[in-house]
Amino acid sequence: MSVAAVDGVTKRFGRVTALAGVTFAVERGEVVALLGANGAGKSTALALLLGLRRPDAGAARLFGLDPRLAAARHGLGVALQDSAFPMTLRVRELLELVRAHYPAPAPAVSLLDRFGLAPLAGRQLGGLSGGERRRVAVALAFAGEPAFVVLDEPTAGLDGDARRDVWQAVRAKADDGGTVLLTTHHLAEAEALARRVVVLDGGAVVADDSVAAIKAAAGLTRVSFRAPARGPIDGAERDGDRLSILTADAGAAVERLVRFGVPLAELEARPLTLEEAIAVRKRPP
Repeated sequence: MSVAAVDGVTKRFGRVTALAGVTFAVERGEVVALLGANGAGKSTALALLLGLRRPDAGAARLFGLDPRLAAARHGLGVALQDSAFPMTLRVRELLELVRAHYPAPAPAVSLLDRFGLAPLAGRQLGGLSGGERRRVAVALAFAGEPAFVVLDEPTAGLDGDARRDVWQAVRAKADDGGTVLLTTHHLAEAEALARRVVVLDGGAVVADDSVAAIKAAAGLTRVSFRAPARGPIDGAERDGDRLSILTADAGAAVERLVRFGVPLAELEARPLTLEEAIAVRKRPP
């Protein structure tokens, strides 16, 4: 049984179709990144999985149940992109309030330390910065030691140290056999954390595979080098003083450039990043 799944889901808002026949599942022990540009359907998909909205067609399941049932959400921890907190509560008070809803929550001291919140424990939420409140929201998602954690843009607005704390928490949850579904606009973050990515575009799934498989499917290497301004090179893209070429055969590409007398200062050949591989997959044939 999948931890969470949408099966042939369609959701419309007036004349706008946010999701059109979308199917994907999150299996136990996976870290899955749900990716896509603004308006691709990510937030709608999360809302259906969390029981916040009902599909117009198809079905959403959480632990095999209708997500709108309270029983389906007992093993769930969530940090949505927009979180509204009681501004007069203190950080520790809110943490204890959420912990009280779970049978075996994480120790409060552990949560405060894990997310860098110990210095803020006695402060009211209304007095925190946006980044500090974001850390609180993510900590609350882990407070009940849930089997399934959903994180919507978990590191948005966080500094480097706080981002590393979130990454470490996601990895620790996966190492303990837990399941995580996250959205992010930072594809480097998805590449660092996720075993699998689901890419939405225009309300449809355009990719669903492991990070390695998506990069391998692109079948290309990026060859780049520093080059002075000169006539264009077929297939090359310029970024500042560097030119780069996407090629299926890096050796042959370099040999061709040498044969034509192209200077190859600071030559680099590397596999595509996840972001580059997704862009290649979405190009029209």
